[in-house]
Amino acid sequence: MTAAVILAAGQGTRLRDVVSEGPKGFLRLGNKPIVQESLERLLAAGIEEIVIVTGYSSGHYEELASLYNGKVRTIHNEKFAESGSMYSLYHARHLVKGQFLLLESDLVYEPRALQVLMEHSAGEAILISGPTHAGDEVYVSTKDGNLDGMSKDPSELDGEISGELVGISKISEELFAHMLNKSETAFETSLKYDYETDALVAAGKEIAIPCPLVTDLLWAEIDDLRHLQRARSEIYPKIRHAAASNLVNSTS
Repeated sequence: MTAAVILAAGQGTRLRDVVSEGPKGFLRLGNKPIVQESLERLLAAGIEEIVIVTGYSSGHYEELASLYNGKVRTIHNEKFAESGSMYSLYHARHLVKGQFLLLESDLVYEPRALQVLMEHSAGEAILISGPTHAGDEVYVSTKDGNLDGMSKDPSELDGEISGELVGISKISEELFAHMLNKSETAFETSLKYDYETDALVAAGKEIAIPCPLVTDLLWAEIDDLRHLQRARSEIYPKIRHAAASNLVNSTS
């Protein structure tokens, strides 16, 4: 597996006061935008081709991609304001072959998140974590360790609630074909169709999708000011500290 897709079409309206001139992937917690940190983490993990699906303020991503000597490409979802995340992913269907990692642009995470998925024995997997209490969580229910459902309202889920959706998944060619098939049918009536709660859940009814759990994973999604504060004051410093500790251990 040497490819990844980053979904970055969202408008980030809840963070417009913080990133008024750019997409939320260009928030900075350290010296670089969080999406650039994600790119470099992917490349360090052995990913060789990355597709960023853009929408709002796409020029920022196009300029960023130009720094990586063809390893990062962009494709634009012109209907980003009226469509869901699966419609963005649909735009990448001709640019990726075989397995790929699927990520969201507004994440900060430790490298272990990628390692767990890349080393998982199954061709597809959805990474879940222990409770974050971050607000706006997407809960994942499983049966026999495989995806059963997802919802922000846990009372809607029938299976065992096993963790929270991180927003990093491993997509096999077979799984992607199922997702594309489901989405093409949905697009006949509405483009508001999401990759996770809609396409993945629908595909999971037909093929087994494991949901590996990392209870103590360091990660944060940044959708609003509360998320941003948590990421800035709590999660990001821990990720930096863990990275520094690993560097010391590897050189000692």
